[in-house]
Parts: sequence; structure tokens; C-alpha cells
Amino acid sequence: MISVNNVTLSFGKRVLFDEVNLSFTKGNCYGVIGANGAGKSTFLKILSGEIEPNKGTVDITPGERMAVLQQNHFEFDEVTVLNTVMMGHTKLWKVMHERDAIYAKADFTEEDGIRAGELEGEFGEMGGYTAESDAATLLSELGVAEETHQTLMKDISGAMKVRVLLAQALFGNPDILILDEPTNNLDVVTISWLENFLAEYENVVIVVSHDRHFLDTVCTHVADVDRQKIKIYTGNYTFWYESSQLAARQQGDKNKKMEEKRKDLMDFIARFSANASKSKQATSRKKALEKLVIEDITASNRKYPGIIFKQLREVGNQILNVEQLGAKTIDGRVLFGNASFTVNKGDKIAIVADDQMAVTAFFEIINGNQKADKGKFEWGTTVSKAYLPNDNSEFFTGSFNLMDWLRQYVPGHVTDVDEPFLRGFLGKMLFSGDEIMKKTSVLSGGEKVRCMISRMMLQDPNVVILDEPTNHLDLESIQAFNESMENFKGIVLITSHDHTFLQTVANRIIELTPNGVLDKLMTFDEYLEEKQARKLKVA
Repeated sequence: MISVNNVTLSFGKRVLFDEVNLSFTKGNCYGVIGANGAGKSTFLKILSGEIEPNKGTVDITPGERMAVLQQNHFEFDEVTVLNTVMMGHTKLWKVMHERDAIYAKADFTEEDGIRAGELEGEFGEMGGYTAESDAATLLSELGVAEETHQTLMKDISGAMKVRVLLAQALFGNPDILILDEPTNNLDVVTISWLENFLAEYENVVIVVSHDRHFLDTVCTHVADVDRQKIKIYTGNYTFWYESSQLAARQQGDKNKKMEEKRKDLMDFIARFSANASKSKQATSRKKALEKLVIEDITASNRKYPGIIFKQLREVGNQILNVEQLGAKTIDGRVLFGNASFTVNKGDKIAIVADDQMAVTAFFEIINGNQKADKGKFEWGTTVSKAYLPNDNSEFFTGSFNLMDWLRQYVPGHVTDVDEPFLRGFLGKMLFSGDEIMKKTSVLSGGEKVRCMISRMMLQDPNVVILDEPTNHLDLESIQAFNESMENFKGIVLITSHDHTFLQTVANRIIELTPNGVLDKLMTFDEYLEEKQARKLKVA
């Protein structure tokens, strides 16, 4: 168990945490959530001892071992991949080296023999005799090929380093596992493996992630960082979100009796419990929900952006026709080729590819920002597009305030629109008061994306194109954007690493390949199952 007692942390006048008291217990996985800048990663650093709070303590049950997903990708550059993983169990690594140093001595004494025996006992108790094979197995399961296990860390790619450092954290079954954004740079297959691993993990897991599907799959509890406090709620992210939304609606319903409100909450818990029983963490989740006290469900203080896309006009029958389209990299590598398909009314299409560069190139081509190497495409005359590119840097080269920045994108180049009109769009994206005079040159990544969404809403599009829309956004903005696209009556073309976004929005999947497209009328989950089946068939 790990407990937090009266922890307070401030940076100058800014108080991040004030008298925080929590306990994290064995058998549970806690998802730490909060708005960007709320202090989620800082809190994990307090738990791991990397940051010392101004006041209070973090206590760990004596004898328990903590492992942390390292964020410094260069720390182990001169160490082999396999040894990097084994170094995750610091006590085992120290014992192993002390033992080996004794055996290497030329003048081996009786005392050395006694000490070596003690070390052999410790080594065995910690699983030292299978440590190397255990580390190798873990690496292979995370997609790190065996031939690279003896390679120095500096000689492998950044994406592979992420997997090695994840293996390092997981190695040796730590009692307390702390993971900050563990799914970053992982593919769908590896994320699924990690979800299964953590769902069956019997110790304490504390994780920060913006991946809602991941949080829903692995978490039994949510630790909500809000207004200098942290409160733990039973259930995964979706349970927390939906129950807090229900509580907020009930709070506003003055006419409903307390007994009716309680019954609604109990009905909600019963429905969620039935779904939880089918999850990978069925047993622990069911136990957690059984212990839930109705009064623990409270409305959240969070503010969610108001992302609402309205079509100026409905799209016609001809939307987008793609014929034999293809693109290559500068060095001639084929990103995608012979892409032919037609977009139809009602389509919300997830565009996917094994190489993410292929999808970005496709989106840039159909938006007229890049030339195709072959083929053609044609938009219908009734189409009005709004595009959220992966890289938005070209939109923020000047130093406008937010009001003047947004004014540039008013349809028809109307520059004399009144201030309340622009404030309305910026306000929906949580830019209020004096914030609208903030310079675009000092915006964070998340603030830039929220500006881009304001720009898109101004256009009243009937076709929305989204290249990794959740990048840099906090969970509140992701949730609001997701629901907006579910409710949008127009056409959506989207690519994303956010599993939940694709599963809830897309009704059609188009996979770009070097030789054409795979075009399926199905959900994202159905597509993943079919793709896995194809791989097994080939194997």
C-alpha cells in the first residue's frame, strides 16, 4: 500500500496541491485524471520521490518495491536493451553485481564465501535465476525483437526505447507500479497486450493517460485532480464521467425527489455493473462497485468545451470521389497507392494505415496542400470542408491576440464582425475574460488545438477532416470533441490513436495500403478483430 498524508506543494504563489490525503491499495488500478496543468505528472513524481512536497509525507508499506516508467529516453544509452530491463529491479541488479564481483576476486576468502552464499539466497528469492529469460520474454511480448536484446539503447529507435523502458517498469512484478502515459508511441496490438497485462495485475497500479479506452479497460478507480485536491472515485473513467454527469443533471432538477434521484443512480450503477462483469477486470471491478456508496457519486467541477458543429447546408449526393490515388515519400517509398473509393451520405470514416504518414499525406492531398504522385480526387460542389491538420504550426506564425487571430477566419473575409460574436466562439473553447487578449505566440499545444477547433466551428462545415484530433488535448476536451463528432450530421473523415474516438464515431473503415484500400462498413472494434484474424490466418 502507498499512502499520501497532508501533502502540499506550491510553486511560488501557485498552489498545486493543498493538504491531499489518499491511500492506494493492493489489487486496484488508479487512473489519475485532471485538466492539462492540474499537476497529474507532478503528483506521480511526488509519489516516486522525484519531487519533495513542501509539506506532508508519502508512505509505502515496509518491504514493498516501487517501479516507475522512466521519462528520460537517454538515461540508459550505454546499456544493452536486456540489461536496461533488468536494471528496473534495482535490488536484484545490485545483488547480482555484488555477487559477480565476489566471484571474480582472485583472493577469494572464507568471508567472501559466506557473503556469496547470502547473496545467492537473496538472488534466488527475488527470481534472479530466471531474471534474464523473464526480461527477454517481456521484451518480446512488447514487440522488441530478440536480435536487438544485446544492442545498446543508443542504437535503437525512439519508439523501441519506449517499449524497453515500459518493460523495465513492469519487470519483476513490483508492488507499486507508476506509469505516466504508458501507451504513447505504442501500436494497437501492444496497447492491447498492456491492457491485458495490467487487467490481471494483482498489485497497486497508478497511471496517467489520455487514452480513455485504456483507462476504461485497466482502471478500478479514478483519482481526480481538481482545484488543488485529489479525490478517489470507484469505477473506471467512463463510470466516473457518466455518473458525475448524471449527478450534475440531478443537481439541476429541483423538482425531482431525493428518493427518485437515488433510484436513478442505483439503476445506473446496476447497468454499469452488468457491463463491468464482461470486462477484463471483471472480478475486481465488480467488487469495487459493490462497495460503492451512492453518496460518493458527486457532480464534477470540471468545465467542458462547447464544441458544436453546424452545417450551413446539407451535403449533396456527390461528396468525394477518389480514383487510383497514390503518394510516395521523397526517397521513393510508397505511402499508399491505387486508392479508389467514394464517400457517401452519412459516412463517418476512420482512415487508417500501418504507416501514419500515409494518412497524413492523404489528408494533405485531398485538402489541396500536397500533390499526389498519381491518380485524382474530386469534391462535390455542395461540400464545405473544415480541416484539423496534425501539424498546425503554419497557423501560428504571427503574434496576434486570440480575438484578431480568429477574426482572420470569419467566412467571406468579413473583418468588422463584433467582439461578442468572436468572444462567443472563443468562450465555447474556454477562453474567457482577458484570456482572449493572450498572444498566439505563447499558447500551449492544447490551447492551439482549441483555437483551431474555434476556427473550424466558424466555417459551419458539412465535411470535417481530423488528423489526430486528440493530440495535446486534455480528457475534458477529448470527451467534448468526441461527443460533438458523434452528434454531427455531416461527413467525418478521421484518423486517431484514440481507440474510443474511432469506435464511437466511425461507421466505416478505410485502410490505406501500398496496393489499394480495404474498405469495410463496420465499427473500429470489428475491424481490429477482422485484422487480427487475417494475421492469424497468414501465420
